[in-house]
Amino acid sequence: MAFDIKGNLKKNKTLWIFVGLGLLVAVLLGVFLSPFASSSPDGLDKTAQDKGFAKKAEETKPAWDHAPLKDYSVSSVKNEKASTGLSGLIGVLITLAVAVLLGLAMYGVGRLRGKKDDPDVGAPLSET
Repeated sequence: MAFDIKGNLKKNKTLWIFVGLGLLVAVLLGVFLSPFASSSPDGLDKTAQDKGFAKKAEETKPAWDHAPLKDYSVSSVKNEKASTGLSGLIGVLITLAVAVLLGLAMYGVGRLRGKKDDPDVGAPLSET
């Protein structure tokens, strides 16, 4: 039995509206509010500066030096606020992709657990 997207959308309309609004809020926060986040050091950085071991950390080459979104920016975008906003959008999309893939994997594992004869396995939840 294939996953019925249309039927699932109709049966769980409230859930899908909630998920869609949550995704919209995450995108809006990531794109429009992240450029205005404080540039002050966070608690860990501030403690490292106060205790004097921040300089020692700067002497070694950190692992995140080659990160794709280093310092919450996209290196090819010159405008700092646009770069941070784009970085926020990319972060939201990566998180969404991981969540969807994890959900699909869990759905597949549930189907493979030997309950294939049970008609309720994999069936969408219904509203009561």
